[in-house]
Amino acid sequence: MNAQLTKLFAAVVLSSAWLLPSCAEVKEAGRTIGHTTRDVTREIGHGTRDVVKEIGHGTRRVVKSIGDESPEGVESPTEADKHGQ
Repeated sequence: MNAQLTKLFAAVVLSSAWLLPSCAEVKEAGRTIGHTTRDVTREIGHGTRDVVKEIGHGTRRVVKSIGDESPEGVESPTEADKHGQ
């Protein structure tokens, strides 16, 4: 029984020593994938933020130009009108 336990123990030690390098490779691959995903999503987020900001600025310019071109007989909205009161 003791010889079988020794063989089993030796097999476990050898197999674990064989698996350790592959664990490091899997860990490195996971790190690479994770960092790449983080970087790509950050760039997408920054691009989206910049586009939305430009749309807001463009909308503001259009609304302001429409307000500047309003006819003389039309009154500008009051603060109460702007807030829906």
